[in-house]
Amino acid sequence: QVQLVESGGGLVQPGGSLRLSCAASGSLFSIELMGWYRQAPGEERELVATETKEGRANYADSVKDRFTISRDIAKNTVYLQMNALKPEDTAAYFCYCEGRRFPYSGTRAYWGQGTQVTVSS
Repeated sequence: QVQLVESGGGLVQPGGSLRLSCAASGSLFSIELMGWYRQAPGEERELVATETKEGRANYADSVKDRFTISRDIAKNTVYLQMNALKPEDTAAYFCYCEGRRFPYSGTRAYWGQGTQVTVSS
């Protein structure tokens, strides 16, 4: 069983900052990619940022230069530092990873339960 546990969401004023954390646990041989998606009410889930185990990061255009993703490979943890937050960043943020359960198995996708981020004055 693989679990992704997020923390760090909350209410923040426009222009403020938050840091999200997500720790993966369970029987995974390797994690190829970890990252974050978000979903606002009535909207589809969208990519925010991901990072491969080699350190290649990918960001949505809407968060470039404001959000920074980082990983602690040894701890199977991914972080999302969010600065200069805007009301349109309000959404449930979901941790995501692609991992292998065995050395020669394919990758599977796993999702966290989500953490709410609300940007409002």
